[in-house]
Amino acid sequence: MRKVLSIDGGGIRGIIPSLVLDYLERESGRPISELFDLCVGTSSGGIIALGLAQAGVAGAPKYSAHDLADFFENSGNKIFERTIWRNIRSAGGVLDELYSAKPLEAALRKYFSNARLGETLGSTMVATYDIEERRTLFLKSWHPDHETVRCRDAARATSAAPTYFEPALIDVQGNQRALIDGGVFVNSPVVSAYAEALKLYPNEPLMVVSLGTGELVRPIPYDSAKDWGQAGWVMPLLDCMFDGATKAANHQMRMFLGDRYIRLQVTLDEANDDMDDASETNIENLKRIADRLIRENEATLSRILSLSL
Repeated sequence: MRKVLSIDGGGIRGIIPSLVLDYLERESGRPISELFDLCVGTSSGGIIALGLAQAGVAGAPKYSAHDLADFFENSGNKIFERTIWRNIRSAGGVLDELYSAKPLEAALRKYFSNARLGETLGSTMVATYDIEERRTLFLKSWHPDHETVRCRDAARATSAAPTYFEPALIDVQGNQRALIDGGVFVNSPVVSAYAEALKLYPNEPLMVVSLGTGELVRPIPYDSAKDWGQAGWVMPLLDCMFDGATKAANHQMRMFLGDRYIRLQVTLDEANDDMDDASETNIENLKRIADRLIRENEATLSRILSLSL
């Protein structure tokens, strides 16, 4: 049976699936690149998928899932540092991006250096959207056109969330592509991951594991929303798009695969659901939520391991 891993986007909340994957690695004694045949991610999920596929010494993974959790915990406050001047200049993200991309690019450069997609372990795919050609672009480690794309560029592209960071201009086979976060169309890339697995592994049984970054619980009051214009809807609209597309994908996968589809998600009732709240307090809350998700799903996690070993 072929095993497919799909990881949602969610900004700093990427620490949640990282800790779930850390649990799987510790319990199995094996890296994620060996437990799953195909790893697919969007935004922070794409960073995780790419990070876990980095080759180290003698073909072993360079990073563990725990290292990726550390990435969000240790780099998040720099990536999501909003200066007073930038907040004024951007009018809270209305006139310009909320954050400079330089700290994100520096963090990705540190973790990925000059590694290329074609050098990664296993099969890895991340979702992006080309704003100039107006089409989706899935960057794939096995695709001949994408093998030379730097992993740090792929990570930058898949995490270029509109209003948060400027689009990424990256080289794809000698062409400059203007790319943004794939979350604008598949924040949960699980259906795309399943479709790709059908092409990669025809006539083979599939198990698909989808990891969420926390389910939104904050309501949008009608009395507030009814008077919003474009500026008022910018941030809430992104949340609605990401949340709605994710729930639709989850429903579709249950229809496609039944019990061979496993979704691990948790409500964000003990943490701030903002993608950019990298405060020490919220990081600790997100870690506590991840621990709860693991505790409440130990039987399901054991099933994943039994099918992966």
